[in-house]
Amino acid sequence: MGFGLRTGRSQSDCLEAWGGMGRRLCCSIAFVAAVVALTVSCGWAVAIHAAEISADQVEGRWTSEADTSLTFHEDRTFTAEHFDKLPVAHDCGEPSALSSGRWAFYVPAEGDQFNTADETAARGTVLSLIFTTGDCEVRAYLFGDDGAPVMCPTGDADVGCPGDGYLHRN
Repeated sequence: MGFGLRTGRSQSDCLEAWGGMGRRLCCSIAFVAAVVALTVSCGWAVAIHAAEISADQVEGRWTSEADTSLTFHEDRTFTAEHFDKLPVAHDCGEPSALSSGRWAFYVPAEGDQFNTADETAARGTVLSLIFTTGDCEVRAYLFGDDGAPVMCPTGDADVGCPGDGYLHRN
C-alpha cells in the first residue's frame, strides 16, 4: 500500500510539510541504504584482495599461527616446517614428508587462457609450491597489499585458509 493511499497525501506533500529536515533525513537514509547494499552485494570484497608481489618480497621466512613456516630462497627453492598441519597438505601423498621443494609464480601462458608455473617470472599473485617428496604441487595465494601480504596455501582460493593457516612474512 503506497504512502498516498494511507494518508491521502503524496510523498512530496509530506516532505514539504516536514520542511528541509525531511529531505535531509530522506537523503541520509537513502545514502546509508545504498552503502549497506553495496557492501553486502560485494561480499566485503574490499577487505581481501589479491596482492601482486615481487620475487624479492617472497624471499625470506613466512610463518603461521599454526607453527607452519616456509622459507623461500633466491634460487627458487624453499624449505617447509610443519606444513603437514595445513589442510592442503593432506591432498598430497605423504603430508609428513613435505619439507622442501621449488617455487614459481603462476603466469598466463602465451596464447592460452590457462596459467602456468614459471620460475623466471618476476612478480605474481599465486605461487606454485612443488615439493620434492611425494610429487606434490600446492598453490599458495597472496592476499592483502604488497607492503604486508599474507599467503594462503590452499587447493581453492574461494575456500581460503583456516584462521591460523595464513602465513605472514617475518
